[in-house]
Amino acid sequence: MTVLFFMWGFINVMNDILIPRFKEAFTLNYRQAMLVQLAFFGAYSIGGLIYYLISMFYGDPINRIGYKRGVIIGLLIGAFGSALFYPAAMMTSYPFFLTALFIVGLGLAMLQIAANPYVTILGPERTASSRLNLSQGFNSFGTTIGPIIGGWLIFTVFNRPGVHGADSVKIPYLCFAGVYLLLAGLFWVAHVPNFKNEEQMSRGIGPLRYPHTLLGMIAIFMYVGGEISTGSAIVNFLGTERLGKIAKETASGYLAFYWGGLMIGRFMGAFALSDMRKTLKHTLVVATPVTAFVVILLLPRTLPALGRLFDLDLSRAVELCSLANALRYGVFLAVLLIAFFLSGEKPHRMVALFSGIIILLMLTGIVSTGETAKWAILCVGLFCSVMWSNIFSLAIEGLGPLKSQASSLLVIAILGGALLPRALGEVADRWGIQVAFVVPMIAFGYIAFYGLYGYRAGRSLAATPATTAAAAAPAERH
Repeated sequence: MTVLFFMWGFINVMNDILIPRFKEAFTLNYRQAMLVQLAFFGAYSIGGLIYYLISMFYGDPINRIGYKRGVIIGLLIGAFGSALFYPAAMMTSYPFFLTALFIVGLGLAMLQIAANPYVTILGPERTASSRLNLSQGFNSFGTTIGPIIGGWLIFTVFNRPGVHGADSVKIPYLCFAGVYLLLAGLFWVAHVPNFKNEEQMSRGIGPLRYPHTLLGMIAIFMYVGGEISTGSAIVNFLGTERLGKIAKETASGYLAFYWGGLMIGRFMGAFALSDMRKTLKHTLVVATPVTAFVVILLLPRTLPALGRLFDLDLSRAVELCSLANALRYGVFLAVLLIAFFLSGEKPHRMVALFSGIIILLMLTGIVSTGETAKWAILCVGLFCSVMWSNIFSLAIEGLGPLKSQASSLLVIAILGGALLPRALGEVADRWGIQVAFVVPMIAFGYIAFYGLYGYRAGRSLAATPATTAAAAAPAERH
């Protein structure tokens, strides 16, 4: 499961490389370039809607086929969509690329529906946020190294002079298709639990009866939209005159700080929300950002040796991890640590407090210039870290056998990752990319509301005798 979470994190963040690549290759404006996110995350929403409609009329498919088969189906669909990048590049067709991304998104939608509730039911409900944060930590490891490897492959290795820029994406995505197929094969033969619950094939609107789930859908919409629109804008944001006109190749490397922040925060969230002894828990929470800071400090000394060993030019990565950059990032790591302790190890408090900090960082990025604006936006990722896991677990808490159906509703809400980047693109075309960060600011304003009140709206309904009895029904293992 950790390999699976890592892989789709790697794939998701590749969109942030595709956007500037396609914008340049097909001479697009910001709004047109953001169609990449519309196709990809729109597929999440459509896939989740199809799943929900099937479950509403015929019963929950996951309860019938089990989580293992659900994961395999998602991987096979993702492999097919990734393979379509090759003919799309041969035809140099932007619509064909968008179609291929849409199919990849459908596959990942199925993975989201199966994998997230699967992780939450592998233990007590009170520590569901901890387990999901841990899994999402590996997802963020993929999003951390994805921009570095993806930018290097697409902008350097496969970027041949005199050839259309879109040609550089076909080989990387063909490799992704192969990895998807390999993972599907491994899951097919692996002895992993395949929970089935054919006795609980409830029909009807199901989770929509619960206000905290419905409001959670909106929170997921806002969170995914806010996170993705911010990440999608960073490369072009860093290339503006007020930020020093940083080259795309270098700017794509800076994305590692944004997505790496999610990884650091999610591991901290996994420890903070766990059932560990208090002393051990606090030690691990403190050790995580300290370790990350030390690693960044040591990279300029270790990367040159790795470059010589594998005959690679890592000078750009060494520059990114300079002492000045490490110290700037270290300040925000300290703020993150303080915020974790102020949240009192409560998922809803983390959601509210972290949203407030993100709004302040966005405002700083809008009104300032240079290094201040750059690091304010890059460090938004640190505080986005626990949002998905905490919102997701709060939204499905107390739903028993309705959890996978509720998961499909939350996957529908990933539509925010398609619509909010497009809205950001519209604002950027009118008033500039820097002002456009007002879009994710509004999104995180709603998320703060969910952490303060929305998560408990109508919560008593989720503890009705029928739901409690259904939750207690044993799932069949295969």
